[in-house]
Amino acid sequence: MRLTTKGRFAVTAMIDLGLRQSSGPVTLAAISQRQQISLSYLEQLFGKLRRNELVESTRGPGGGYTLARKAAEITVADIIVSVDEPMDATQCAGKENCMGEGSRCMTHDLWASLNLRMVEFLSSVTLQKLVDDQLAKGLQVEEKPSIKRAISALPVSHPIRINAPNSVFALGNAFSKS
Repeated sequence: MRLTTKGRFAVTAMIDLGLRQSSGPVTLAAISQRQQISLSYLEQLFGKLRRNELVESTRGPGGGYTLARKAAEITVADIIVSVDEPMDATQCAGKENCMGEGSRCMTHDLWASLNLRMVEFLSSVTLQKLVDDQLAKGLQVEEKPSIKRAISALPVSHPIRINAPNSVFALGNAFSKS
């Protein structure tokens, strides 16, 4: 099996999402920044993850992605298969025509057996286990950053300085001096 960046990045992004699940929706921009994965690439991956019902999206301010199921119910195999990552070590993609015209190569059974073991192993590893492993290693998950508003909550007052007389009498005196 050749695991490409598609599968690696999907699993990494899902761990990031799982770590921050309790804080509400997580933006792809935040995952992109933390994990150094292209935002457009994440958008493609999360489109596939959403179609395969592993994540849910929330639109609007405060929106982002959340897990569609509990992390303990999502396996690494689910994630990899969702992003169209083939889990196949055979040369013929399991069609048993490695040598052409329907004949198998001498190592076909070996690679087919490896495929089976890989699927079994990846199906036994849950997203929750990967999240727990990261926390056990001491990863600190920051709280959701507060939203900075463009408009201040407190009014800003600037003193107004007017170079003009402040009464009728001062006005009269100003004219009489000229």
